[in-house]
Order: sequence, then structure tokens, then C-alpha cells
Amino acid sequence: MSEPHRIAVNEGSPEGSNSAYVLPDRGVVVDPGPPGNDDFERVRAGIEAAGLAMTDVEHVVLTHWHVDHVGLAPRLADAADATIHMHRRDAPLLAEYREARRRRVRRDASVLAGWGAPKGRIEEVRERDAPSPLPDQTPVVAHEDGERVADGELLHTPGHTEGHLAFRCDDVLFVGDTVLPTYTPNVGGSDTRAKNPLPDYLRTLRRLLRHDGECYPGHGDGLSLPERVGAIRSHHRQRAERVAERLGARGEATPWQVAVDLFGEMRGVHVKFGAGEAAAHLRALAAEAEAPVSRVGSDPERYVLDGAPAGAVPSSLFE
Repeated sequence: MSEPHRIAVNEGSPEGSNSAYVLPDRGVVVDPGPPGNDDFERVRAGIEAAGLAMTDVEHVVLTHWHVDHVGLAPRLADAADATIHMHRRDAPLLAEYREARRRRVRRDASVLAGWGAPKGRIEEVRERDAPSPLPDQTPVVAHEDGERVADGELLHTPGHTEGHLAFRCDDVLFVGDTVLPTYTPNVGGSDTRAKNPLPDYLRTLRRLLRHDGECYPGHGDGLSLPERVGAIRSHHRQRAERVAERLGARGEATPWQVAVDLFGEMRGVHVKFGAGEAAAHLRALAAEAEAPVSRVGSDPERYVLDGAPAGAVPSSLFE
């Protein structure tokens, strides 16, 4: 396969500019980026710089449903007469955008309440969750793990979202937001459908480590996969230790209370991200037989620590 052509879009993202990729010898664009005329022109220019006409694009592969990755996909697919591809778990959030968004907003509010978030913070999240300029419906081909597009393999990589996927072409792997060069992807608040997202994410990292070729992330430039996976595992191990420490100090706590201890004042989308991160760690610890963490309530979720914080985090969880 020829060298992928990277296009930097969405310069305002806190993770760094989004990375759209053109695979010129396969007629594929991966994650074209957020909606907007300026970014569409960047993608159009990038496709041409890669040696393709717009009509040479046959496939648009989307790693996950977040709008900074899928926002341009309907417009690009329409202009190129191309097919959009997603994992089946994330596909409805673009394919049935209007109705899926309504369900997601209601689900986010319900899950936040279940994590113990205050009503005022939940309402703030709802108010700031403005609709994206996407069609109500978009044709999307929904895939299972292991299916192929343009002779590349789609790998289900849940954790950041339920239907996140990576796209493997020969010795090149496009990982979306599962592994990023400088930023630790959110787990828990970035997709409130997940029941136990942290173990899912750690299994995904183990799977990706089997790849020994080049790795291209959804933000920023290329990265060393083993180095970044090691750093992310270390980050989550330290976070789990802090979660156990705060739980021990409180005696009994909701995910929201632990999140406030960890992150302080949270507003807007960080309400979801912070509470979701705490909930993901608490659920993961409570599911581990070796961890002395127990879930003792569900409306909202409440957890207790039955032993010393130092023994609450099994090392096997992060291997």
C-alpha cells in the first residue's frame, strides 16, 4: 500500500487537529472530520494532493460516531458517490442521526443521574448538547468485526465508544481515538451505552499490541503503539489507585462524588467525561474478584471499599 496522506482538520480540538487520511491506491478516506465548509475544502484539497479526484473516492471508513470524525462523511459521500462504513454498534448514531441523537441525550441524562450527578449539572449538559448539522438519515453500511473494505480489515475496538473500530491495511493500522499521541482517550463518558467500558478498552489495547506496523491516530501525527499503550495503561492504573483512595476516604460514594474529588469543578461536557471516568473505574474494580470494592446501590450507584486502598487495584487488570 502507498503511504497514507494525512489531512489536518478541526484545528480547535483540545486533542489536537483531527487527522483525516486518504489511501490513494484504495480510494478510501478515513475519518474525514467535523462538518463545516472550511474543513470540507481542506479535505477536498487533501484528496487532490493525494492524486485523486473527488469521484475517485469509493469508500469512507469511520472509526466511531463522534461528530469531529463523522461530520463531513455524508457530504463527502454524496459528492464522491462513495459508501460510508462503520461498525454496527456505532452506525445508527449517524445513519439515524435525528432519532439516535434524541435517544442519546435522554440516555446521557439518565446515566448521569444514575452516577449521582446533580440535576443542575445534568440540565447544563442537556442545554449545551446542541444538534450537529448532519442529515436526519444517512446511508451507512454496518459491519461486524473482521469484515473487509477495499481489501482492508475492520477490527472492533470498543472502549472509547461501543462501536469503535480500527482499520488495518497491510502493515498500516488506523486506530481513531483508541490511542492518541499526547491525550488519554476518555472511557466511560464518551459513550454512555457501555456497561463496563474500562475492561473493554484494556482488552482493545491488548489486541492492538499484536500489530507491529505503522499506527495512525485520529488526532495528531503517527505514534509508537507500544510506548503509548504503556503510558495509557500506567495512567489508568494510577487513576484506579486514586479512585480507591478517594473511596476509602469517603467510606461510601457515588461516581459523581469520586469524580469531584478527582477533578474538582466540572462543567459542560466534562460533567459526562469526569463522572464517566470515575464510574468506569468503580465498575471495573467492583467486577474484579481480587478487588475489595463492592457496589451497594444503584439509584444512584454507590460503592464501598472493604479493604485497604493499596490492595484495591489488582495488577492483572492493567496487564
